[in-house]
Amino acid sequence: MSESADSKLATAKTVLTTLGSVAATAMVVRSVARECVPQELQDYFYSGIWRFLERFSNQLTMVIDEFDGLEKNEIYEAAEVYLGPKITPTTRRLKISRQEKEKNFKLSMEKGEEITDVYNGVKLNWVWIARKVETRNFYNPRDMNSTLRSEVRSFELTFHKKHQDFVMNVYLPFIVDEAKLRKHEKKTIKILTVDYEQMYDLNSAWISASLDHPANFDTLAMDSEMKAMIMDDLDRFVQRKDYYRKIGKAWKRGYLLYGPPGTGKSSLIAAIANYLNFDIYDLELTEVRRNSDLRKLLLSTANKSVLVVEDIDCTIEFQDRVSNKAVPVDPESGNHQEENKVTLSGFLNFIDGLWSSCGDERIIIFTTNHKEKLDPALLRPGRMDVHIHMSYCTPCGFKILAANYLNIKDHILFKEIEALIATTQVTPAEVAEQLLKTDAVDVTLQGLLDFLHVKRKENEETKAKQVEVEMKDTEVANLKQDDDEKEEAKEVAEQQQS
Repeated sequence: MSESADSKLATAKTVLTTLGSVAATAMVVRSVARECVPQELQDYFYSGIWRFLERFSNQLTMVIDEFDGLEKNEIYEAAEVYLGPKITPTTRRLKISRQEKEKNFKLSMEKGEEITDVYNGVKLNWVWIARKVETRNFYNPRDMNSTLRSEVRSFELTFHKKHQDFVMNVYLPFIVDEAKLRKHEKKTIKILTVDYEQMYDLNSAWISASLDHPANFDTLAMDSEMKAMIMDDLDRFVQRKDYYRKIGKAWKRGYLLYGPPGTGKSSLIAAIANYLNFDIYDLELTEVRRNSDLRKLLLSTANKSVLVVEDIDCTIEFQDRVSNKAVPVDPESGNHQEENKVTLSGFLNFIDGLWSSCGDERIIIFTTNHKEKLDPALLRPGRMDVHIHMSYCTPCGFKILAANYLNIKDHILFKEIEALIATTQVTPAEVAEQLLKTDAVDVTLQGLLDFLHVKRKENEETKAKQVEVEMKDTEVANLKQDDDEKEEAKEVAEQQQS
């Protein structure tokens, strides 16, 4: 037994010695190869070995580059968003960032890090690759993954070959949809205004800033039924993508907010944006010179957005859709000049023309203090689908304001205040201003009550003056009519005598 054990021990020593020699020889050969063999030849040799070994593997690897030519690769961006928050027990490094004025942190994979995802029971392995490349004199200008960049980034997705159809038809579409949803939920809402100096550069035409407006439907001083109607309409709109596509209609919704100043039109716009998590594009039409400029600006707006045109009745000088007015001619070129104004026809084309189908999920909101001044062509369904009357403050609106500003739901003065508000034309902005004056609830409500009495008296006086003016106008018109009739009768009598 001892001789057998000694023999096995000697054999083991021989094997280990041989392995050590082979390993040492391999290291020497590898060092010599690194020194003497060009890097390109080494890469070719190693890639050849890997390709040979991969023939016997049941794994399939998909490479997802950051760019597809000059265009961003949607799948790469979706994977970046989708994999960011996925932390597994094997995850060691993640990148975190946040831009100035952004609310949320952004997580992403670190270079070379691996993340394993399991979806519908299928195991999928992700690796983020960032490869340094040399900048050369020649590169492919149509390919952002070429040597134009100093670093080429990509994801490698590895899975069993039998799941290829599942990955292509189920998993990757799921990632794209999930990434869109996460980006929408976590994004900071922006309000964008036009930079008229950069208006001809579509990428720089709009200047953005974070929208910090706190308005929401809970705090709006509006009747509950009206708020419920608006929210139901918004919910139905965002859920009907397939329906709009089925009926061949652009996925947009038009709202007209009309009523006197101070009734909360701007607050409602902010509440809609916060409710849908949509960015706001604030378009000042008085600065837009011609229809072509309007089209350029609108084409550069994004999906899931609210386009706002305030005071539509006085921000644009609408022209007749068919005008007999001669178009001025350039004295130098002899060509017809384009008028420096946005026309009604151009505006209507913007609302429901072919260009409106270039984007999805758009809310268009117009505001006006004088609905009666608008051209009837603007008011028909399909252009302004929902007309919302922003009325004077109501008892319901007052209670909401009292809860917001004073943190109370009832008070001994409420009944008297509500009775006055119901019969007095006072805006929510005026009521809110009174509620801000002091912190003492009793003093504040008494001050509001006194203000309402004064406001009611002013309204009655204003109404009386209007009636007086109307009566004088009617009297003058009647006198003029009598004079005209007398003059006509006189002319008839003179003609008969002659």
